[in-house]
Amino acid sequence: MSWFGRKQPPVITDAKAGDAAGLAAIHASGFERGWDTHEFERMLADRLTIAHLARPGGKGAPTGFALSRVVVDEAEILTVAVAPASRRAGLATLLLQHHLGRLAAAGAHKVFLEVAEDNIAAVRLYQRHGFNEIARRQAYYARAKGPPATAVIMERALR
Repeated sequence: MSWFGRKQPPVITDAKAGDAAGLAAIHASGFERGWDTHEFERMLADRLTIAHLARPGGKGAPTGFALSRVVVDEAEILTVAVAPASRRAGLATLLLQHHLGRLAAAGAHKVFLEVAEDNIAAVRLYQRHGFNEIARRQAYYARAKGPPATAVIMERALR
């Protein structure tokens, strides 16, 4: 969406159950095994889930999202994904900054995540936002072609 020839900035809002199909489409574009609409509907209905999405100018189809689960004072980022046409423009950074702020507001003191070690862009994104590697799970992510990928487990304090 453009305004006077320029792209409209993304507007980040809470994701709702009605957004599940759009989130599933974005997820499928970024992961070998994308989560389906029903999986997103179940996660978005869970009271422990916090999810945010971005839309250009706040309208139209989502272009990216972040989804986490908060239990007591810890959060786990379950997934962050950006549509292919919106990658490499800083959207993941905007989403992550917003999302981390909301996790802190929800009472999380610490955030965990896991990421495939060969997903260099994501590993660097998380490192830039203060996440540190705490462990690895060897051969964790099955791949249709090639050997399984190692999961890097990362954490960050929020307070």
